Amino acid sequence: MYDLGIIGAGPAGYVAAERAGHKGMKVVIFDKRHLGGVCLNEGCIPTKTMLYSAKLYENALLGEKYGISCTGVSFDFGKIMDRKDKVVKKLVAGVASKMKLVKAEVIMAEAQIEERKPDHIIIKADGNSYPCKNLLIATGSEAAIPPIKGLTKEKAYTNREILQIKELPKSINIIGGGVIGIEFAGFFNSMGVKVNVFEMLDEILPGIDAEMSTLLRNELKKKGVEFFLGAKVEEVKGNTVVISGKEGQKEVSADILLVAVGRKINSEGFGLEKTGVEFTPKGIKIDNHCRTNIPNIYAAGDVTGFSLLAHTAYREAEVAVNNIVGEKDIMRYDAIPGVVYTNPEVSSVGLTEEEAVKQGIKFKKATLPLAFAGRFIAENEGKNGLIKMITGEKYGEILGVHIIGNPSSEIIYGAAMAIEMQMRVKDLQQVVFPHPTVSEIFKEIAFTF
Repeated sequence: MYDLGIIGAGPAGYVAAERAGHKGMKVVIFDKRHLGGVCLNEGCIPTKTMLYSAKLYENALLGEKYGISCTGVSFDFGKIMDRKDKVVKKLVAGVASKMKLVKAEVIMAEAQIEERKPDHIIIKADGNSYPCKNLLIATGSEAAIPPIKGLTKEKAYTNREILQIKELPKSINIIGGGVIGIEFAGFFNSMGVKVNVFEMLDEILPGIDAEMSTLLRNELKKKGVEFFLGAKVEEVKGNTVVISGKEGQKEVSADILLVAVGRKINSEGFGLEKTGVEFTPKGIKIDNHCRTNIPNIYAAGDVTGFSLLAHTAYREAEVAVNNIVGEKDIMRYDAIPGVVYTNPEVSSVGLTEEEAVKQGIKFKKATLPLAFAGRFIAENEGKNGLIKMITGEKYGEILGVHIIGNPSSEIIYGAAMAIEMQMRVKDLQQVVFPHPTVSEIFKEIAFTF
């Protein structure tokens, strides 16, 4: 009998296995494809590896601004993709090593929930049955294919297939202006590819602070990315996209087509219906202990449909495991950071200005150029950046922080901690930041309230 069975070996699954193993639990984890899930194999890690190569290339081209002369600057796309594969392989091996360290049994086979009994669940995989006292559903999500005339999964790339291309196209059409679409737009644009982005809404990056989204779009537009906003894709003809909008109907052709309109949860095909687990319109319904309506069945990660981010999955997995072993822990979503890894980066945590208005929260806001941090000027010649902070009107508690500029992804955790710890601006004013760093911008903006 296993203390915990986990279906899905992505961020939620392997972190749960590691944490449970450290707590002395007997764990079995199943996956039909690969350790690491989408994030490690087809998402976070490979795309960020590619984007870093693109950033290095851009920096080399702009070297003269920093007194560095580079001649004959070029890139080898094959080597970029080979390095991406090498990084993924190394990190997958690292996850496998962690599973061995905590003595978690890894079954690389499709799992099926065979039967739910009052005190345990029986999972079948690879011809064997595995009785488990508790079950964690961590099956993740996959790319959604919208019901557009002429569009099928076989005729377009998703985030999975685009990572396997061997040659750069001369042009690419990207349906979807969310994080995935915009990150790929940034990468291909840096590589000299003509990029067209089609977004049904009036601005890219829905859910991100609108001011930051607009600033990023303008930066990418300067680099040559063409945006079609308020554009409904009516039909796909090969790699040609037929759109309708304020200016009527239009056809835009490119060499390849990428579909990045969101994700759909993986909740079918492994017998979940036998358990009686309840769903919300977005995914598996869980409480703040990451429990489903069935006492010994938990869920974490994308399959809950709440926050489709790897770091959210990590924390949900920890909360689930802690509650399984009797340690009281709850999941909070007020301070979940999000990053768009373009060049420049956009990083956010907490409430956006739009969300605060919608929720009727009385707030104050301040914005400040990143140039108020000397380190930013030293390392970002000729570039602009901006930070916005949202605080409660009465107490000055920090409710949200949004930044465009590099390296915002590496400092946004500071704002996440401030929100998590319910800090006020006057508390932040008393923190000593190392000088010179871009992180000093947090203290600078705190003194503007």
